[in-house]
This record gives sequence, structure tokens and C-alpha cells, in this order.
Amino acid sequence: MEQEKFDLKKVNWFCIYLPHPEDRMKKLFLTLALACIGIIASAQNIRGTWSGELDAGMMKLALVLHVDNDSTCRLDSPDQGAKDIAGQVAFISADSILVKMPKLVALYGGRLVDGELRGTFVQGLTALPLTLKQGSLVRRRPQTPQPPYPYETEEVTFTNDKAGATLAGTLTIPADAKCVLLMVTGSGAQNRDEEVFEHKPFAVIADRLACAGIATLRYDDRATGKSIGGMDANVTTKDFAEDAAAGIEWLRSSKRFKKVGILGHSEGGSIAFMLGAQKKVDFIVSLAGPAVKGDSVLLAQNKLLGGEAAKDLTIEKLREMPQIKQSPWIQWFIDYDPQNDIAKIKCPVMALNGSKDCQVVASQSVPALRRTLPKNKQNLIKQYDGLNHLFQHCKTGLPTEYGTIEETFSEEVIRDIITWVKQLK
Repeated sequence: MEQEKFDLKKVNWFCIYLPHPEDRMKKLFLTLALACIGIIASAQNIRGTWSGELDAGMMKLALVLHVDNDSTCRLDSPDQGAKDIAGQVAFISADSILVKMPKLVALYGGRLVDGELRGTFVQGLTALPLTLKQGSLVRRRPQTPQPPYPYETEEVTFTNDKAGATLAGTLTIPADAKCVLLMVTGSGAQNRDEEVFEHKPFAVIADRLACAGIATLRYDDRATGKSIGGMDANVTTKDFAEDAAAGIEWLRSSKRFKKVGILGHSEGGSIAFMLGAQKKVDFIVSLAGPAVKGDSVLLAQNKLLGGEAAKDLTIEKLREMPQIKQSPWIQWFIDYDPQNDIAKIKCPVMALNGSKDCQVVASQSVPALRRTLPKNKQNLIKQYDGLNHLFQHCKTGLPTEYGTIEETFSEEVIRDIITWVKQLK
């Protein structure tokens, strides 16, 4: 497992929360240390599989530790799609263990107390407690599609020659499908299912659409999953939009569909607006796509998530933060104003938001869309009560809830998408 696969930015979706660098959900590799004390003896009680949740501030991150023997171990981070990260057992006794994860520059140490491993993760000056219980992590995800499927799927690739990127994806093709949607994920390294916390929202949406006769193409982001090439430190949303444009071109060249649309979530929604303005798509489905300038999106997000620390935050102060200035992706994002692209869109648009979204705030984006999007009798702008950024029914809308909710994606929203797409002329 490559180090970059173990990356909290995978669950970002514009959730950048900037006042405290240690809370940033970007390139936070889990590293830990604890001096284990105990008498060397049989370690049978500690061998096996242990699982628990690490409280990383804005979210709880599930971890699974496999102690294979007295010298080797493996670490899984199911919420990030990272599995079998190789580790070394540096110390083990009847009641204590210290393990190292060289690829992550990581350590974890714990002691057996009342049947639990109680220990600490540390990275630099950051120390996080972690308690592990024996056994594998079990989470219910009842909406995830299971084979056999009542439709055909194909593994396909398309290329963005300019970036030297080859994108790999799944084309889901129901019988007699007349239209297709390219599915574009949110920010961060996302696989084709937009997988996070073992939720696979794009797989769920693609399945439901296929059962209703609508085709989709979902793909792994650059340098993620089976996609290769194109990734460097200077990549921005504009570059990812070029990947999506290559996917649209590939679908059109296949000559299998009468209409080619785009469905984008969060950053993918911004990309949908960009390609709509360029007249590259026949219709747009935006799921929580920001409709105001990026610096305003970040400010509103921080006000909701930052608590007292963000009380006096302003756009001017936000722009002066070192973590803003050091990231080309964030620099581009805060300067990008989607209003300019939205105003140029002529194709039908379905723009959906959740009332409890703390990352792309509906009360900010929905009015902006209504003001700016050109009139079209087929347009639909809708806000759903009680849904978060992932379109789950929730209590608070905070990212800390995402992994604890069994629902992957609102079935009501999917039904509305199906109804809207089918009525397009």
C-alpha cells in the first residue's frame, strides 16, 4: 500500500477547516508512539485482529490492526480504502505491544486492560488516544449493491493526453439506455465509488439509475485506484475538469447514447458547472456543488465547523493563512467564482443541496443558483430538509456523523434524479 493512499484528504469534499493546522483533513498520516511496559512472555492474548476508532477531531476514523505473529502486523483504514499496510512488531508481551508502520512513519503502542488494547497514536507533537477491541470492524451498509446485477457493466479507460493521465472506470449499461451520466467525485483522491467510511455513494447511485434504464460512467481519480498518471503538487480543479471533459468526449465518441450528461458531487458539482458553461454536456446534475466564490465557501464552512476558534475569522484573515498560500489547489479554489460559469449554462440543470450540509452551505449556494442560473423550464433547484453533505439523513450534519450513519445516500434524492433525467427532451 502506497503511503499516499492513507490520506484523510480522501474524505475531504471541500471540508478544509483551516484555523488549526492539526485539524486539516489533508495528508494527515496516522503515526503513534507509546512506550510499552511489561514482562516478555507468551503473546497469544494479543495476536489476532483488533479494531477501534481514532478521534481525529472532525471525524472518527476506523482502524483495524492485524497482529499476525510476534514480528509482523498489518494496518487497515477502511474509511480510506487502505488495507494491509505492512508493519513490524517492535515489542510484544503478554499484555503490551508496540508496532511500527515504516511506510507511514508511524507507531502504535497499547496495553491490554480488561480485554481491550488501550494506547496512543502520536505524530510529531500530536498524540491521540486509541482503544482497540478484539475482532474485525463490522459496519452495516445495506444500500451497497450486491451481484448478480440486472444490467451489464464494462471496465473501460479513457485518457487525458495533455496531462498524461489514463482514467479507469466502470461503464454501467442497462438495456436500451438512451442517455448516460459521467459521475465526477468530490475533492481529494476518490475512487470510482467515491468510497468513504465504507459507504459507496456512486456505486449506489449508478445501480439505482441502471435499474431505471439510465447508464453511467464512474471513474477513479488521477493516480487513484486503477487510474495512472497526471498527478503533481500543482494540480487544481481546472485540471480535474479536463479529466472529466476527456470522459465526456470518450462517451460521445462511443456513439452509444443520444444524450451525455454529467453528475458531480461537491468539487464534481463545480466541474459540472464548468463543463456546462463550455457547452460540453447535454444536462447537469449537481450534488452540493458550490455556487459562490471559494473563499466564501471556506469562510461559511469554518464558521460552522470551527467553533470559537473561527468566531472572528474573515475572508481576509483566511487568505493570509500559511496553509492557504502553500496549496495551489486551495489557492485556485478560493479564487474561483462559479457564478461566471453558471451564468453561461444553457443546458438543463438539476441542482440539489441538503439543509444540514456543513461543507457546502445550502443557505449560501441555493439563493446564488436561483439568482444566476439562466431560466430554463427544465431546471430544478431543490433543497432537502435534514440531509448532510453526503445526502444522508442526519442529526447535526457534522462530518463526525458520516461513518456512524447506515444510510449511504437518500433514496428520495435518487428517485428525484431518475424522474428528472427521464423527463428531459
